[in-house]
Amino acid sequence: MAPIPYLSSMPELSITVNGEHRRIPAPATLDDLLRELRLDARTVVVEHNRRIVRRPMLGETALAAGDAVELVHFVGGG
Repeated sequence: MAPIPYLSSMPELSITVNGEHRRIPAPATLDDLLRELRLDARTVVVEHNRRIVRRPMLGETALAAGDAVELVHFVGGG
């Protein structure tokens, strides 16, 4: 089966998320990545290239090919 032309021409970024290689649509921010992964920014801590990114900056922090992102989920307990 031949690739669908409009899909194969879409730019992508190759990044690492929690140690796993991923390809995501480009251009993208950290906020876009969280949406792609269906994660709520209020429930994760985001580390981008070894630096913690505060929630207000997620939409302003662009991703680039080769970036490393670590996502840490909050876990409740009692």
